[in-house]
Amino acid sequence: MGLVGIIANPAASKDIRRLVAQGRVVPDWEKVNTVRRVMLGLQSVGVDRVLAMPDGSNLVRRALDDPNLSIELEFVDMPSFHSEDDTVRAAASMAEQGVDCLITLGGDGTNRAAVVGCRTLPMVAVSTGTNNVFPTMVEGTLAGLAAGLVADGRLDLAEVAVSSKIMNVYVDGELRDLALIDVALSKERFIATKAIWDIDTLFEVFLTRAEPASIGLSSIGARLAAVSLADEGGLHYVIGGPEDEASTGCCTVIAPIAPGVVPAVVISSWQRMAEGERVAVEKRDCTVALDGERAFSLNRSQQLEMEVRRDGPPVIDVDLALKVAASQGLFNLAPGN
Repeated sequence: MGLVGIIANPAASKDIRRLVAQGRVVPDWEKVNTVRRVMLGLQSVGVDRVLAMPDGSNLVRRALDDPNLSIELEFVDMPSFHSEDDTVRAAASMAEQGVDCLITLGGDGTNRAAVVGCRTLPMVAVSTGTNNVFPTMVEGTLAGLAAGLVADGRLDLAEVAVSSKIMNVYVDGELRDLALIDVALSKERFIATKAIWDIDTLFEVFLTRAEPASIGLSSIGARLAAVSLADEGGLHYVIGGPEDEASTGCCTVIAPIAPGVVPAVVISSWQRMAEGERVAVEKRDCTVALDGERAFSLNRSQQLEMEVRRDGPPVIDVDLALKVAASQGLFNLAPGN
């Protein structure tokens, strides 16, 4: 039987955007219910072992408290420091222990941390965060069904998944970090509150995806040129100010950068990014935000470069996986069962 990993982030949907925008809050009890439904879905297709990340809210442990569940639950042997490094270490350990498919509950930041830990684990990403482009709003039961069939080898991964794109971030020629969706450069010099919410602090954005129906920096790019998960390459745009509005080649778009926040954004220039080509950024003092959260600072002596590549984990399309499974009769029980 396949081994499925679960990473549920208790901090997802609880950042400053609850205060400065109309971001939703997903309470712990709902996350527990979602994980429970995930495990019931897994169990229904024969998965009997789950390896989970320990967390301060005991989301997965509480989810197992159901008389209908008989799954063997194990936890990664690691201390919890209540930071994104927990997710990084958990994903790396799961890969070492032979997890066949990883289910995550969180937003873009949670999934970025999981991919930092391991770029190769097939993933089903369930949205419980704020700005979600990488994870999707999928019912937990369905996520469990799809992940279980992939983990058990009854579905061909190549048929039901797409390899994700990654934005590699280089500093002075060395790989420093990565993003799944967006890298934003901020005028602010300090990390402070990590979540990006004020568009006026940003001056340049690099995207692996520009989704018209998304919320966040990706939605701005989508007003310029839509770039989906399946499309090659990415998109780069430069944010202007009021003095640029009359400039030739400049445009102003409206886009939802946070829940309930739809500002007019001046774009001074933009271009598509070719896959595998490094784009050098003009040297200046700034902070670098990865998938919506400020991560590190740079000074004007350091050279920053961006490169979009399709070398991320396979992302399972739950809807497609269930359609393929149904067409193959994987939900049909033998007579007498």
